[in-house]
Amino acid sequence: MRLLHTMLRVGNLQRSIDFYTNVLGMRLLRTSENSEYKYSLAFVGYSDESEGAVIELTYNWGVEQYEMGGAFGHIALGVDNVAASCDNIRRAGGKVTREAGPVKGGSTVIAFVEDPDGYKIELIENKHARDGLGN
Repeated sequence: MRLLHTMLRVGNLQRSIDFYTNVLGMRLLRTSENSEYKYSLAFVGYSDESEGAVIELTYNWGVEQYEMGGAFGHIALGVDNVAASCDNIRRAGGKVTREAGPVKGGSTVIAFVEDPDGYKIELIENKHARDGLGN
């Protein structure tokens, strides 16, 4: 078994595609529409689906907003330099919600950004990406 994708419901598909491709640097891998069930999909990622996990953006036609709920936490991305990534994301129009700094109770440098629908994305420095946070 392997992890294939994470699905996020979004209120505006093009706005979300723009964020994940233009702000976070992912590639748009494929799109599809289902007119019978009234939804559109876009798959984005840093590599092809055959090589790694991707994000499936799902737009249910006519639904512009979702309640976030309390169970979902965040998506984590490994980056070489968290502070520089925050600067790049901010310059590209992204929203940084927690500046680069050590995780509480540890030394791993992290930051958080937010996508247009309010989903949290954690940035973790690559040199610590495999370490347990807080350990």
